[in-house]
Amino acid sequence: MKILVCIKQVPGTNKVEVDEKTGVLKRNGADSKMNPYDLYALETGLRLKEKYGGTVSVITMGPPQAKTVLYEAFSMGADDGALITDRKFGGADVLATSRTLSQGIKKFGKFDIILCGLQTTDGDTAQVGPEVAEMLDVPNVCNVQKIERVEKDGIVVDMDMPHDIETVKASFPCLLTVQKDIYQPRLPSYLRKKETMKKDIDIYTFSDMQDQDEMKYGLNGSPTNVQRIFPPVSDKVQEYLEGTSDELAAKIYGTLKQKKFIAG
Repeated sequence: MKILVCIKQVPGTNKVEVDEKTGVLKRNGADSKMNPYDLYALETGLRLKEKYGGTVSVITMGPPQAKTVLYEAFSMGADDGALITDRKFGGADVLATSRTLSQGIKKFGKFDIILCGLQTTDGDTAQVGPEVAEMLDVPNVCNVQKIERVEKDGIVVDMDMPHDIETVKASFPCLLTVQKDIYQPRLPSYLRKKETMKKDIDIYTFSDMQDQDEMKYGLNGSPTNVQRIFPPVSDKVQEYLEGTSDELAAKIYGTLKQKKFIAG
């Protein structure tokens, strides 16, 4: 069984600068990490490999430094990986990202199961996985919270619905987006990290895509645009009080009463 896990490098902090013109995060130089939700997808793939055999590959889209999350995946047990990177892919919304990923996956190979985290911490749209499945023309199951079993021609999973749990079977090849409670992600192995720190990674650029229409990638291929982005206005006010204990108590009581936190 060939398993592919889509992973992403996301900012490791909420203090990230934003390009005011494009509304795109300035990722260069910012602290980064693997998207936490993708760790659960990777663990799911590794568990399937351990139980049913096969290989686990990883793929990511981003700037050249995004390859660090591929090496992290290698240290956890992934077998090989690919990086999709090109300036022409920059500034992509979910549609352009999904198109680029689907093109990269076609270049990388054929897989029985493609796994994605439910969403990313920098976008929170939860749309890329289903859109990739649509562009690859494969079945998709979202919100998977449990793997029931793998059969010869498909996989049976439990899907978390708003009011109940639905058990469904997806035929191979298929794409699943998994919940964060499906498995506890394992820690990276130091020995595997040493063994794989120089492992070759396949790198795909725009010239490797089957679809060579530049208007479908990056900002050009993004129908949704950020109109305005700005930091939230802080309404926190600090006030320093001085006086005796009785005076301070009276002032605090008066302030609480004025703001109607207490009656009397």
